[in-house]
Amino acid sequence: MRVVLSLVLIISLSRSFAQGVRGVVLSQDKKPLVNATIYNLQTGAHEHSNENGFFVLRDVRKGDSLRITHVSCAPQTIAVISDTLRIILQSAAFQLENVTITASVRHLNIISDIDLETSPVNSSQELLRKVPGLFIGQHAGGGKAEQIFLRGFDIDHGTDINISVDGMPVNMVSHAHGQGYADLHFLIPESIGKIDFDKGPYYANRGNLATAGYVSFETKDRLHNSLVQLEAGKFNSFRTLGMFNLLNNEKNAAWFATDYIRTDGYFDSPQNFSRINLMGKYSAWLPGNDKLTISASHFKSQWNASGQIPDRAVKEGLIGRFGAIDDTEGGNTSRSNINLQFLKQVDENTFVKNTAYFSRYDFELYSNFTFWLNDPVNGDQIRQKEKRNIIGFQSEFNRNFYLHTTVIDFQAGVMLRNDNISNIELTRTINRKTIIEPVVLGDINETNLAGYANAEIRTGKWVFNPGLRLDQLKFDYTDLLSDVYKQQSQSKSILSPKLNIIYNKGHRLQYFLKLGKGFHSNDTRVVVAQQGNKILPAAYGADLGVIWKPLPRLMLNASAWYLYLEQEFVYVGDEGVVEPGGKTRRQGIDFGARYQFGKYVFINGDLTYTYARATEEPKEANRIPLAPRITAAGGVSFKFPSGFDASIKTRYLGDRPANEDNSIVAKGYCITDAGIHYQWGKFGFGIITENIFNVRWNETQFATTSRLQHEPEAVEEIHFTPGTPFNVRGVITYKF
Repeated sequence: MRVVLSLVLIISLSRSFAQGVRGVVLSQDKKPLVNATIYNLQTGAHEHSNENGFFVLRDVRKGDSLRITHVSCAPQTIAVISDTLRIILQSAAFQLENVTITASVRHLNIISDIDLETSPVNSSQELLRKVPGLFIGQHAGGGKAEQIFLRGFDIDHGTDINISVDGMPVNMVSHAHGQGYADLHFLIPESIGKIDFDKGPYYANRGNLATAGYVSFETKDRLHNSLVQLEAGKFNSFRTLGMFNLLNNEKNAAWFATDYIRTDGYFDSPQNFSRINLMGKYSAWLPGNDKLTISASHFKSQWNASGQIPDRAVKEGLIGRFGAIDDTEGGNTSRSNINLQFLKQVDENTFVKNTAYFSRYDFELYSNFTFWLNDPVNGDQIRQKEKRNIIGFQSEFNRNFYLHTTVIDFQAGVMLRNDNISNIELTRTINRKTIIEPVVLGDINETNLAGYANAEIRTGKWVFNPGLRLDQLKFDYTDLLSDVYKQQSQSKSILSPKLNIIYNKGHRLQYFLKLGKGFHSNDTRVVVAQQGNKILPAAYGADLGVIWKPLPRLMLNASAWYLYLEQEFVYVGDEGVVEPGGKTRRQGIDFGARYQFGKYVFINGDLTYTYARATEEPKEANRIPLAPRITAAGGVSFKFPSGFDASIKTRYLGDRPANEDNSIVAKGYCITDAGIHYQWGKFGFGIITENIFNVRWNETQFATTSRLQHEPEAVEEIHFTPGTPFNVRGVITYKF
């Protein structure tokens, strides 16, 4: 009863004391602008426009000056002469001096906004590299999800990072190959309009797998123009892209996009890689500031792979650096998605955002990591395969409360996700054709139900952001290799509190402290094998940092962080067994800089240092295999109004331990890519280069015990997938 009375008092006080303006921010072609910043120069109060360009700004009086900024538009300053505003911003080249630091818990979005504006991506793999400190590696012919490294984690293919697109999860729980498997290849990179990310378990609306961090992609509502693009290069590489405006007016927008990729790769044995993507999206801005969005996508790919080769085989001359021990590895996969989002503007202070989605997914992968270790006659090739349906929804209630000059943004949400996986298998095979024996075969049904509450309390220069999330997970597994029908079930719940504190000293300097608990679930087969014991390991994190603009065209960010992960049991998909994993501790420092030199030159750089250890192992054997220690990435971009663009990017990953006692080391690398583009009227011409210095490097590396066919004993050493040598592609684009 007291809680109800308190809410009634807050609402009544907000109506009694609040003074302000409401309005909409539009582009010059009268389209709503999302995430425009409306800043009161007198009081420091600010707000952001929502998906419909709508905003309500309190603590404003007639005569106050408002500064409105957006990363893609020229800033505008206006005097308040009415309580209802219609603001139209003019498109302009990006200028770093127009970017302001606002008191928002989503402050790191500033970095991704800057990087997307100054250095567009060229492939779906590059999308994840937009997260500072995140590195990826491909080791299965281009069709498999990339291996991910972040904050001292070898995340494998997504175990400790929550990835979504337009509110739809990308990660696959209880996947045939690995927990949290996140294949982003269904995305066409040119369709991405915004990247929201952060590191650590600090947000109540991010649940399972959001331990090292999360990445949320948003596709564009509109296309500025239609285009057709052709791309060709070394290694029989070819790509076609088409993006077509179907509808584009003030109240409706629709587009369709498709691309096709074909390449043999740089390996001795051709990859025969091919992938086709189809995407479409319709958005409608309805009366009452409501918004409806429907999107659909489909992708399918197939490939051959040369796998991970042992270092000794290259040194002994058995194969070349780009050779293979078993070149019959490879696979095929597909995913179809449909996604519906509806934003209901209840009143000027309240809206509800709803997302519902369905995915159909198929996966088949052939690998051979140990060659003739387990089976000296037939070899150790395995097949991992599954079919799954994913269905889910999320509904979030948003309400603003006002108490004098204090603003409370309150969110409460519920979500449900169900993964129905049939015939998930691990099978021993020969040459992709002959089945030796099934190792694992079963059906999985996994359900995640969650609720969360979150408040962003802005008072003066401070922001307090407490949050609480409750997840309930249910795991069902049916072993199809058992002689009798047997379904095993387990359920588990976990409560995750969060607290973020921000101090904004003006619009050029911000300090932040983040505290939170998160978790990642384990594979359903682990859960039932362990009878629900230690199957939702928690992660406890803390970040202390600063964002600073000492100069109008220079932005710096830095943070010191800590992350502790509880003991867990891990399902090893390549072996079909459960292994224990100990408690771990990671701590480090992140640093980043963005600088604009003159009007047309943009420089960015990020540096991370991580200390990662297993806490219960002896000092001489407490390293975390493949945990990155030092990473760095940076680049220079040139964007001239004449239509000439160019960029050069470098990334560095330092040496890191490949096993627990550091007796085997995964060697680091430093790779530089470059590109140049010229727009001549409706035509565009470009050249994209990779590894311009032709550095000899290993993209992925593992300490693996294997046996070659002629060897009497097994050997543990580095097995690697070589990185691309010098590569060049030409691009021709026609816009209409």
